[in-house]
Amino acid sequence: MDTATFYGRKVQDRAARTVPSDSEDSELDDSDNEDSELEKSQEDWIPETGERLSDDSDSESVDQDEDEDIVEVENPRLPRWRTPHNAFYAHPEWQGRNIWNDIMSPLKYFQHFFSEDILQDIVGQSNLYAIQCDPNKPLNLNTLELEQFLGIVVYMSLFGLPGTRMFWNKSCRVSQVADTMTLNRWEAIKKALHFNSNEERQEENDPIYKIRPLVTHLNSKLTAIPMSENLAVDEQMVPFKGRHRIKQYLPSKPKKWGYKILVLAGSDGVPHNFEIYTGRVVQPPELADIGASGNVVLRLAQPIPKQENYKLFFDNWFTSVPLVLTLAQQGIHCIGTVRCNRLPGVSLMSDAELKRTGRGSFQQKMAMVGETTLHVVKWYDNRSVTILSDYTGAHPVTEVERWDRKKKMLLKVPRPAVVKIYNKNMGGVDLLDSLIALYRTKIRSKKWYHRLVFHFLDLIVVTAWLLYRRDCEGNGMTKKEQMRLYTFKSYIAEGLCRSGKSLVRRKGRPSSTIAGEHEKKRRRGPAAPIPVPDVRLDATAHWIIMVEKKGRCKVPGCRGTPKAKCQKCDVHLCFTSSNNCFLRFHTE
Repeated sequence: MDTATFYGRKVQDRAARTVPSDSEDSELDDSDNEDSELEKSQEDWIPETGERLSDDSDSESVDQDEDEDIVEVENPRLPRWRTPHNAFYAHPEWQGRNIWNDIMSPLKYFQHFFSEDILQDIVGQSNLYAIQCDPNKPLNLNTLELEQFLGIVVYMSLFGLPGTRMFWNKSCRVSQVADTMTLNRWEAIKKALHFNSNEERQEENDPIYKIRPLVTHLNSKLTAIPMSENLAVDEQMVPFKGRHRIKQYLPSKPKKWGYKILVLAGSDGVPHNFEIYTGRVVQPPELADIGASGNVVLRLAQPIPKQENYKLFFDNWFTSVPLVLTLAQQGIHCIGTVRCNRLPGVSLMSDAELKRTGRGSFQQKMAMVGETTLHVVKWYDNRSVTILSDYTGAHPVTEVERWDRKKKMLLKVPRPAVVKIYNKNMGGVDLLDSLIALYRTKIRSKKWYHRLVFHFLDLIVVTAWLLYRRDCEGNGMTKKEQMRLYTFKSYIAEGLCRSGKSLVRRKGRPSSTIAGEHEKKRRRGPAAPIPVPDVRLDATAHWIIMVEKKGRCKVPGCRGTPKAKCQKCDVHLCFTSSNNCFLRFHTE
């Protein structure tokens, strides 16, 4: 059945809708928290039985347009809800499969997301922004130095000092940070860090245009991750109290002020898609328009493979009958807590009646809409909760332990099957939030987008660790053998700061280099050749070997005749406690 026909919405009414900012993610809310706007939108698609309604329901407008052709659309009848038998419905079999890869190093997992192409873009935009700010002070940033900057940021999230300059302070100096880069250079990169050109600002007034290339790149990487059977859509808060128009206030959250991000994640916490809340959102024309909150789920669910029986879970801010029916047409089954005003025609027991029946009591209703079976279960625990599903109901009923405050003892409480499945698979985004909060990057900045960039860095590190754990379990490694998040994150930071980089920093005025001194020696007379600087200074595969025959050290000014030799450069070099020509030859 066509969803647009079922909902009774006008075809031409596809205006942009504003996503509500006051989300309520408690799954135990009752029907008292009803909003009139949602109730009105539900009434739009509930026709009277057997009636044929025209496209324009206003009688005055019909009188004025008598000469115009009126397109009549036959609306379906209101779903007839009934109390089902105590039958168990077989769950649809998942058509996908679990995919895992060989275990890689932590740095390899991280570089899969922050690949060379996005690093090149960041370097180019940062250098351009530095020139725009002050043409006399170019940044001259490269990808290796940008990796060191990111590695220092990861280190800062692990050590957690209250101020960034304390990492270079003598009283609390952190060698992993201070030995990698100077304070002035790190602050210069942070000041010029940029992701999009200011000259190419889009005309449609994108509030996050400054980080749009980064968001697009990360989303493309996350959507390519193989998905698990059970997925969840929920919101997460990025703590921020600065000034920006997309900042939100959610009083029910632990961090009430900040940016709101809507995330699609698996039950294991791996994210697959995200969307930053920016206010007014235009629904893509290829997707159905079912209301602001439902449109969010449809946009996030686009990467989910169709007709493969994936299971999607969400809370009562998103759930509605049109959303469930639209996802069912795509072969995606779902379960979600639902507000009673979004269930037209359903007669359920009140909270007081369920409370008198006893803790653990529930009521179930079922209806057929086309080929989709809708199940509504209202269960009373400490409070009542109503759940809507299209593939499972209340049976089989199991028991769960609950603490009774009056009797001071544990009691066995009946629990419907749909509640058990929902509680087991809904916490993917919450798990991701808790892992990010363990070692969150807290770097103060005057630029509003820095907080989002550092949040994405934490998000990718946690995602890399979750993929590492998935690969470890697939290859039979026990949890005791797997790296903890702290260790995994420190390996990433060390790899970014040291892998393929030279950490030797000479102080004072620059002295003459090896190449310059060798050129002066060659002009004076015959001199043995040495490798070009591109080979000599590449810091790759320069190994010390000991030979029987001594040779003159090739560092100008040294008169030693060592047996030590560089295998790659094929030159003799001193390597003693008092004279380390090997290090000087490969760094100057």
